[in-house]
Amino acid sequence: MNTLFEIDIQKCKRDGICAAVCPLKLITVSEEDKLPVPIDRAEKQCIRCGHCVAVCPYGALSLNTMKPEQCLPVDTTMLPSAEQVKCFLTNRRSIRIYKKQPVDREILADIIDTARYAPTAVNLQPVNWLVIQDAGDVNRLAGLVIDWMRSVIREDPKLAKGLGMERFVSDWEKGEDRICRGAPHLIITHAPSAIGASQSSCIIALTCMELAAFSKGLGACWAGFFTRAANACPSIMEALNLPEGHEVFGAMMIGYPDVRYYRIPLRKKAAVTWR
Repeated sequence: MNTLFEIDIQKCKRDGICAAVCPLKLITVSEEDKLPVPIDRAEKQCIRCGHCVAVCPYGALSLNTMKPEQCLPVDTTMLPSAEQVKCFLTNRRSIRIYKKQPVDREILADIIDTARYAPTAVNLQPVNWLVIQDAGDVNRLAGLVIDWMRSVIREDPKLAKGLGMERFVSDWEKGEDRICRGAPHLIITHAPSAIGASQSSCIIALTCMELAAFSKGLGACWAGFFTRAANACPSIMEALNLPEGHEVFGAMMIGYPDVRYYRIPLRKKAAVTWR
């Protein structure tokens, strides 16, 4: 008995598109009536990606976890041109100077909502989000990173020198935060460390979130030192209070930019090998 999906035989055009796009090839076409049918044990193998639901122009296929009417339609009139996409991507800058003005929680929630559509291996969707909303809490976390740097300077001076930690500490002691850059918010991605795809999933999701933030006039910057320190420093992990078995796989400063850029800086030519 097929419990994975239902087919509306009045709507189905028997074109086999749903079978063609299934990533795991769990759908085949019946020789008898040309209707889509699942292969044996398909329900246990299905990753619920929804491609079969999304690709049908007629809304004929419904997964047991997803119906066509639950999915937003694609509005092609809203899609940017190739030139607009290139302009958008090349104009993005990493922002390290922020206004003190906080970002509304609804705006932060919206860019995360966009980022949850980022691809993940076999649709695992392991990404969890932690939003540090209070600027004072962001500053305290930056201070914990500085404390960690001080310990690295004592215990592994070669590594500390290679990463320029003494200068970060010195600037902090002079009142300049080069860890979180005075950003009003910090958004952290974490996931179970036992899942092999957690790191790539979190990084891809944060990348999408950074672009969503840019589209709303926000500035963002990867908090690399925070990410490195978080998993190495028990006091930071204690402050974050993540679920057991979770690891920080990325963090990003978020806020309104205090500066505006007027031109696109030069970059190296792409190193491409064509075969």
